Amino acid sequence: MNSESTPIIELRQVSKTFGKASPDTTLEHVLQRLQLSRPKSVTHAVDRVDLRIAKGEVVGLVGESGCGKSTLGRMVAGLLPVSSGSACIDGKSLQALTSEERHAARLKIQMIFQDPSASLNPRLRVDRIVGEGALLHGLTDKAGFDDYVSAQLQRAGLSPQLRQRYPHQFSGGQRQRIGIARALAVQPKLLVCDESVAALDVSIQAQILNLFMDLRDELGLTYLFISHDLGVVEHLCDRVVVMYLGRVVESADVDDLFARANHPYTQALLAQIPRFDIRSARYDAIKGEIPSPLNPPAGCHFHPRCPHAMARCREEAPPLREVAPNHLSACHLNETA
Repeated sequence: MNSESTPIIELRQVSKTFGKASPDTTLEHVLQRLQLSRPKSVTHAVDRVDLRIAKGEVVGLVGESGCGKSTLGRMVAGLLPVSSGSACIDGKSLQALTSEERHAARLKIQMIFQDPSASLNPRLRVDRIVGEGALLHGLTDKAGFDDYVSAQLQRAGLSPQLRQRYPHQFSGGQRQRIGIARALAVQPKLLVCDESVAALDVSIQAQILNLFMDLRDELGLTYLFISHDLGVVEHLCDRVVVMYLGRVVESADVDDLFARANHPYTQALLAQIPRFDIRSARYDAIKGEIPSPLNPPAGCHFHPRCPHAMARCREEAPPLREVAPNHLSACHLNETA
């Protein structure tokens, strides 16, 4: 893989906040000054993140629940606008594209969600769920609609004879395959998979993961694989990005990260992976709870839970630094080592 080639998606210093710090109207301002209304809370979901995904790459995005990885995935897929920063697709800034060009660029990135039941319209038959987007964007016509939908279902491992059924008539694994077929129908380059096997039985998980890898080989797809299952990430991904409370704290090739994790948070996550030698294994849970994104701590966000925290960590946020080839980590310990 040529890491110097133009990435499919590149995010530069992107942030995402929900809510507004200042009042929208004069009335709200007066009410707040009279203490008759509370100020609106601001959630800092993603905080100045850089992300670069090259063609054909499988990038794993990991972290505890609430770290912002799903929000980041939705920004990659274009489902959420960025609050600040910039996004480029195939080297072109979205801000510089016309509305038609931006629409076409967004078709290249599709998302597969965690809960297949919630992501499929229960009122529509499978053929419309899978093929309506392709029909709308001119990738097929009415005459070739049935054949086109059948091809997508077969590619996702479903029988075309099932295309007249409704989502409730399928199992969880089959519904996830319908979601995959729907994403493939618009001929994307990149799939954002947000915990896309977490709601499935273990045996079905393996089938869906194998399907993803088969599609990668067949169609040359690129993946952003969001997961809390580090075992799956180690098996599937080429590179891993670790998030904590809205920030990227470490990024490395998968083999390097699992063998030589640098950031204390990444080390703590890897220590929780179940091992076969269960009698001799010792599991030390990460101390404390992840802070609220409504009021993130100053300095390094991980310092309230870090066993190596020092005074500087409480005041200054560490930047991502290269600690080895293609291995970035955001920790002040790298300067004192």
